[in-house]
Amino acid sequence: MTADLILLKSDTLGDANRDLGAVLMEVFLRNLAQREDLPKCMVLLNAAVHLAAADSPVLEHLKKLEARGVEIVCCRTCVDYFQIQDRIAVGQIDGMVGILGRLSNSTVLSL
Repeated sequence: MTADLILLKSDTLGDANRDLGAVLMEVFLRNLAQREDLPKCMVLLNAAVHLAAADSPVLEHLKKLEARGVEIVCCRTCVDYFQIQDRIAVGQIDGMVGILGRLSNSTVLSL
Protein backbone atom coordinates (compact mmCIF):
# COMPACT_ATOMS: atom_id res chain seq x y z
CA MET A 1 0.00 0.00 0.00
CA THR A 2 1.45 3.35 -0.96
CA ALA A 3 -0.51 5.30 1.68
CA ASP A 4 0.58 4.87 5.26
CA LEU A 5 -2.50 6.63 6.68
CA ILE A 6 -6.14 6.15 5.69
CA LEU A 7 -8.47 9.03 6.51
CA LEU A 8 -12.12 7.98 6.79
CA LYS A 9 -14.55 10.91 6.79
CA SER A 10 -17.86 9.04 6.88
CA ASP A 11 -19.39 5.83 8.16
CA THR A 12 -20.23 4.94 4.57
CA LEU A 13 -18.20 4.70 1.39
CA GLY A 14 -19.75 7.00 -1.18
CA ASP A 15 -22.79 9.14 -0.59
CA ALA A 16 -25.36 8.35 -3.28
CA ASN A 17 -27.03 5.58 -1.27
CA ARG A 18 -26.42 5.11 2.48
CA ASP A 19 -27.35 1.42 2.50
CA LEU A 20 -24.98 0.65 -0.35
CA GLY A 21 -22.34 2.88 1.23
CA ALA A 22 -22.53 0.88 4.48
CA VAL A 23 -22.07 -2.36 2.54
CA LEU A 24 -19.11 -0.88 0.64
CA MET A 25 -17.47 0.27 3.89
CA GLU A 26 -17.81 -3.21 5.37
CA VAL A 27 -16.32 -4.80 2.24
CA PHE A 28 -13.50 -2.25 2.17
CA LEU A 29 -12.53 -2.77 5.82
CA ARG A 30 -12.88 -6.56 5.64
CA ASN A 31 -10.60 -6.71 2.60
CA LEU A 32 -8.15 -4.20 4.05
CA ALA A 33 -7.83 -6.31 7.21
CA GLN A 34 -6.82 -9.29 5.05
CA ARG A 35 -4.02 -7.49 3.17
CA GLU A 36 -0.38 -8.04 3.88
CA ASP A 37 0.54 -4.39 3.28
CA LEU A 38 -1.35 -2.36 5.84
CA PRO A 39 -1.37 1.35 6.60
CA LYS A 40 0.30 2.47 9.81
CA CYS A 41 -2.73 4.46 10.91
CA MET A 42 -6.43 5.04 10.25
CA VAL A 43 -7.98 8.34 11.32
CA LEU A 44 -11.76 8.46 11.74
CA LEU A 45 -13.34 11.91 11.35
CA ASN A 46 -16.91 13.13 11.41
CA ALA A 47 -19.47 10.28 11.20
CA ALA A 48 -16.65 7.76 10.67
CA VAL A 49 -16.13 7.70 14.46
CA HIS A 50 -19.33 5.62 14.63
CA LEU A 51 -17.36 2.80 12.97
CA ALA A 52 -15.35 2.42 16.19
CA ALA A 53 -18.43 2.19 18.44
CA ALA A 54 -19.33 -0.98 20.33
CA ASP A 55 -22.42 -1.56 18.15
CA SER A 56 -20.63 -0.96 14.83
CA PRO A 57 -21.18 -3.60 12.13
CA VAL A 58 -17.50 -3.26 11.16
CA LEU A 59 -16.01 -3.35 14.66
CA GLU A 60 -14.46 -6.80 14.16
CA HIS A 61 -12.56 -5.57 11.09
CA LEU A 62 -11.19 -2.54 12.92
CA LYS A 63 -10.18 -4.73 15.88
CA LYS A 64 -8.37 -7.08 13.49
CA LEU A 65 -6.55 -4.14 11.91
CA GLU A 66 -5.56 -2.84 15.33
CA ALA A 67 -4.37 -6.30 16.40
CA ARG A 68 -2.19 -6.37 13.27
CA GLY A 69 -0.54 -3.07 14.24
CA VAL A 70 -2.69 -0.41 12.59
CA GLU A 71 -3.21 2.57 14.88
CA ILE A 72 -6.93 3.51 14.95
CA VAL A 73 -7.53 7.14 15.92
CA CYS A 74 -10.95 8.74 16.51
CA CYS A 75 -11.33 12.51 16.40
CA ARG A 76 -12.08 13.81 19.92
CA THR A 77 -14.22 16.70 18.63
CA CYS A 78 -16.32 14.28 16.57
CA VAL A 79 -16.70 11.74 19.39
CA ASP A 80 -17.76 14.56 21.74
CA TYR A 81 -20.16 16.01 19.14
CA PHE A 82 -21.93 12.66 18.72
CA GLN A 83 -21.70 12.00 22.49
CA ILE A 84 -20.31 8.49 22.04
CA GLN A 85 -17.26 8.68 24.32
CA ASP A 86 -18.43 5.68 26.35
CA ARG A 87 -19.17 3.59 23.24
CA ILE A 88 -15.75 3.72 21.52
CA ALA A 89 -14.60 0.07 21.50
CA VAL A 90 -11.44 0.16 19.40
CA GLY A 91 -8.52 2.51 19.00
CA GLN A 92 -7.88 5.73 20.80
CA ILE A 93 -9.42 9.18 20.90
CA ASP A 94 -7.12 12.08 20.05
CA GLY A 95 -7.49 15.80 19.41
CA MET A 96 -6.92 17.69 16.21
CA VAL A 97 -3.33 18.58 17.12
CA GLY A 98 -2.41 14.89 17.25
CA ILE A 99 -4.39 14.16 14.10
CA LEU A 100 -2.71 17.02 12.23
CA GLY A 101 0.68 15.68 13.27
CA ARG A 102 -0.15 12.26 11.89
CA LEU A 103 -1.55 13.70 8.65
CA SER A 104 1.39 16.00 8.03
CA ASN A 105 3.90 13.16 8.44
CA SER A 106 2.08 10.63 6.25
CA THR A 107 1.11 9.70 2.76
CA VAL A 108 -2.69 9.92 3.05
CA LEU A 109 -5.49 8.05 1.32
CA SER A 110 -8.68 10.00 2.00
CA LEU A 111 -12.06 8.30 1.69
